[in-house]
Amino acid sequence: MYKFEPLEKFHKSVRGALKENELCVLRVNADSDECYIEIVKDGGKPSAFSMLKKDGYFETEVKFQEAGLYFYRFSAGGIYIGETDKKPCVSYDAGYFQLLVYDKDFVTPDFIKGNIIYQIFPDRFAIKGEVKRIEGRVYHKDLYEDPYFMPDENGKVRNVDFYGGNLKGITGKLDYLKSLSVGIIYLNPIFKARSNHRYDTGDYFEIDPNLGNVDDLITLIKEAAKRDIKIILDGVFSHTGDDSRYFNKYGNYDSVGAYQSKDSPYYKWYSFAEYPDKYASWWGIDVLPETNELEPSYREFITGENGVIEKYLKLGIGGWRLDVADELPDEFLEALRARAKTVNKEAVIIGEVWEDASNKIAYDKRRKYFYGKELDSVMNYVAKNAVIDYVKTRNAQKFVTEMNLLSDHYPKEALDACMNFLGTHDTWRIISSLSDCDFSELTKEEQSRVKLYGTEYDKSVKRLKTAALILYTICGSPSVYYGDEIGQQGLTDPLNRRFFGADGVNGEILSHYILLGKIRKFIPALKDGELNFVYSDEDSFVYERRSDEDVCFIAVNGGKSTLKITFEGTLYDLVSGEKYENSCEIKAERNALLYKKPL
Repeated sequence: MYKFEPLEKFHKSVRGALKENELCVLRVNADSDECYIEIVKDGGKPSAFSMLKKDGYFETEVKFQEAGLYFYRFSAGGIYIGETDKKPCVSYDAGYFQLLVYDKDFVTPDFIKGNIIYQIFPDRFAIKGEVKRIEGRVYHKDLYEDPYFMPDENGKVRNVDFYGGNLKGITGKLDYLKSLSVGIIYLNPIFKARSNHRYDTGDYFEIDPNLGNVDDLITLIKEAAKRDIKIILDGVFSHTGDDSRYFNKYGNYDSVGAYQSKDSPYYKWYSFAEYPDKYASWWGIDVLPETNELEPSYREFITGENGVIEKYLKLGIGGWRLDVADELPDEFLEALRARAKTVNKEAVIIGEVWEDASNKIAYDKRRKYFYGKELDSVMNYVAKNAVIDYVKTRNAQKFVTEMNLLSDHYPKEALDACMNFLGTHDTWRIISSLSDCDFSELTKEEQSRVKLYGTEYDKSVKRLKTAALILYTICGSPSVYYGDEIGQQGLTDPLNRRFFGADGVNGEILSHYILLGKIRKFIPALKDGELNFVYSDEDSFVYERRSDEDVCFIAVNGGKSTLKITFEGTLYDLVSGEKYENSCEIKAERNALLYKKPL
C-alpha cells in the first residue's frame, strides 16, 4: 500500500501551512525497503532525503527556517507518492504537494474569525435626509428604476447616475443588519470621486459629498460599535481617477495635478509615455491612471505617518479591503500592513485575490500574500466558485477537493479570516447565477429585462438556500452582498447594483439568512474549528467543524436517495428543528446541520 493524505494527522502532524521553525512529522505508507522525500523551494532544485523505516510506514521530521513556498513528494521503489490534478496520487510521474511556510509571528484579528460580513455599495443601499444635488451628476427619480448602462455618444458608460444612498442611511439600517447577526460592514469606496462606484478616487481625505462627510462616517462607526459591528473600508490604491486632486486632468481641483505640470508634487505618482495625454492606466481605461506604488512620496502618502491608512484607522474603522491586490507590489503591501498594525494591531487587511492566494503568480511574479507580512486574508473566490459549481452540478468530489486544498495550502490564521461570499459588485447576483439559463451572450439591454420566475426561480431559491448553508459553515467569515438576502436579481454590472429592494423582499430567503446568522453565532466551532469531511460520494457529503471543545455536522444531500447518518446520543437539526436519537435520515436534495443542543 502506498498512501499519503496531507490532511490526516497521522501522515502530516501539522495541518495546513507551517510556521517558520515549526516541527512537522511526515509519515507515508509505502510497500518498499526504502523511501525518500524530495523537497524543493519555489524556483530551486529538489533535494532528496532518506526516511526512517517504521512498522508499515516511513517517517521524517521537517522544519523550515525561512518563509516561502516549498514543494515535496515521496519516492519508493521507483514510484512517486505526490499530488496530481489537485489530489493525492501514486504513479511514476506524480507531482508535488505544496507546503507554505510563513512568519512565526503571523496572527490575524480575532474579531473577523467566524463573524458575518455585509457588503454595501453605498449609493444603492439606503437614504436618510435630502439628497444633495451635485453638478455633473444625474439623479434617479425612481429608486427602483435601472441604473444607466447604455454608452453615450462617445461609446462610454460614464457611471455618473446616482440614487443618493448615504452614510446616514446606512446608520439608519444598523438594526436591520444586526437582525442578520452582522458583525462587520464592508463598504465599497466612500471617498470623493466622479463616478457612482467611486473606484476612481478624487480625494482620499474627503468623503464623497453625496455620502455625507467625515462626521457622518464617525457617527456610523460609533453607532455600529454600539451594536458590536465594525466597519471595513475599500482601499483603491493601484490607480486614482483622472478627475482627482492628484491627476487633475480637467482642472476641477485647486491643486497642480500630474496632468497639468511636470512640476506637480504628484507627477512621479504616474507613468507617462507621451506627456500629458499618453499614460499608463488600469486595464487601458484612461479615466483610471495607474499609480507608481513604489514611488516614495506616494507610498508615504498612503502608508506613512498620518497617511490614508492611518487616518481612517484612527477614526475607528476595523480595517481595509484592498482592491486588485495583485497590482500592489510586495513592498507596498508590507508597508501598508505594518502601518495598519502599528496603529491598531487588531486591524484587518483583506486582499482582493481571485485565485489561490498561497501560490498566486501575478504578472510573472510569485506573490507573498501569506508569508506573514502582507495580507491577513483574502476574498475567497476559490470557495465561491466551488460552492456555486456544486449546487449547480452536484459534483461533490470536486467540491471536496477544492475545500481540502484550501485547508492544506493556507495558514489557519488566514483561512479562518477569509471573506467568503457568493456574490459581489463584480459578479452576477447569486440567485441569477444559480439559474440554468444561459444569459452569457445577451446584450446589456437584453440583460436588463431578465428576471427569473416560476419553476426556474424556485429552483434558484432552493439552490441558494443550500449554497448559503455551506457559506455559513465552512472556514472563514460569510459575506453577504447587500440584497442577496432578500433575493435581489441582476447580471453584469451595473445591473447587479440596483437599489436595495428593487425586486421586493423574498421572505423565505430572508428568514433563511436570519436563521443561518443565529446558528453561526450559536456554535463556537464555526468560528475557528477545523473542517473535516467525514463522508462524501458522487453528489453528497458530510463535513464536521471541530474545535477542541465543540463539534457540529453539516450534511448536504444532493442525490436522489436518502442519506442515513448514525451517531451516539442526541443531535438536533438546527435548520429543520428536528430532534434525532442515534441516527437520522436526510432525504434526497435536503440538508441538515446537526448539533448537540437546540437553537
